[in-house]
Amino acid sequence: MDHVSKANTVNLENFWMPFTANRQFKAAPRLLAAADGMYYTDVDGNKVLDGTAGLWCCNAGHGRKKISQAVERQLATLDFAPTFQMGHPIAFDFAAKLAEHAPGGPGAKLDRVFFTGSGSESVDTALKIAIAYQRAIGQGTRTRIIGREKGYHGVGFGGISVGGLVNNRRVFPQIPADHMRHTLDVERNAFTKGLPTHGVELADDLERLVQLHGAETIAAVIVEPMSGSAGVILPPKGYLERLRTIADKHGILLIFDEVITGFGRLGTPFGSDYFGVTPDLITTAKGITNGAIPMGAVFAGRKIYDGLMTGPENAIELFHGYTYSGHPVACAAGLATMEIYEEEGLLTRAADLAADWENALHSLKGLPHVVDIRNLGLVGAIELAPRENAPGTRAYDVFVDCFHKGLLIRVTGDIIALSPPLIVEREQIGTIVSMIGDALKRAA
Repeated sequence: MDHVSKANTVNLENFWMPFTANRQFKAAPRLLAAADGMYYTDVDGNKVLDGTAGLWCCNAGHGRKKISQAVERQLATLDFAPTFQMGHPIAFDFAAKLAEHAPGGPGAKLDRVFFTGSGSESVDTALKIAIAYQRAIGQGTRTRIIGREKGYHGVGFGGISVGGLVNNRRVFPQIPADHMRHTLDVERNAFTKGLPTHGVELADDLERLVQLHGAETIAAVIVEPMSGSAGVILPPKGYLERLRTIADKHGILLIFDEVITGFGRLGTPFGSDYFGVTPDLITTAKGITNGAIPMGAVFAGRKIYDGLMTGPENAIELFHGYTYSGHPVACAAGLATMEIYEEEGLLTRAADLAADWENALHSLKGLPHVVDIRNLGLVGAIELAPRENAPGTRAYDVFVDCFHKGLLIRVTGDIIALSPPLIVEREQIGTIVSMIGDALKRAA
């Protein structure tokens, strides 16, 4: 008698799954039931090596007792308290702890923290702060935001407006925004190790959009230092520095979306630290609580914060916030997460593993249908040539094959994206790459 997967015994009808082909998934479900360290366990008891840190978020691996115990204590002590005209100590404690690791170090003064519930909320919050700040300093005509093609900034109306993934945008109305070109140039930069050489001139698109719209209409420009969800698209050498210069020239705020690159992914606490470019606002989420409790945060420079702290002291300076801004249980999870990062050196560990990761990934060059490999820190992408008239199916088949063989990867279109937990060992890096290589050969 054939073994029947327990996945087939679960009622799948009621959950409308996000970013999923629901009918395809429910016909052949893949269900995870437990997790510990570097591994998931599926509903049938099979171990699955996590090559994606969950969804770019479980940077310290899974099942961390310090986090679960902190959450349990906090739930028993104070499960919820409002932060509208009220407060609770742990939110201030967590903000202070985050400020200790603020992007750019103490000199950057990027240490004013606005809490949110997710990366999407962080993006919409940063956009609103940018527009409100421009208005507060007498630049009220600056309401347009500049994003970038292939950018992903969550799924709020602000995020899809500045984002550049067409499937996220085509159905929904958007706020005033325009877009620079993306920096993916496989023709000139294929198989580059680390940052690509070609494409710094693409930063001049911001100058072009200033000439088109007028600087007086543009509040901010938002980019991911490294675009993750579009398939690990890296900035060319000097690109972010040039973007900073152009933004300063025209009084435009620079926002880095670090929902993925924050908290050690590139081998530094934040991507802005890796690139040596300090923006005016940074959006974070995911790794802020190791994925254990939904949470996000926006880091704002003191210039921004102080610019809004004007008018009567009894007046609300920013009409914005969420019920769960600074949720006590999320803050408890976040504090425990930061303790783990500090104790185990996880905010910089990726730097020690980056060369091994790079060499392992690039060993796949020459396998069937591999047209590019990209890497930075502990992030990687393997781009595959699409099948004729069936884009995305080749990478999807590799994804399913890897899962059934015991490895979780992520695919977007025909790009395999990888971002293992920062606790990954060198041997496990070899296992991840070897399993992908075998799957690529089978897909051929």
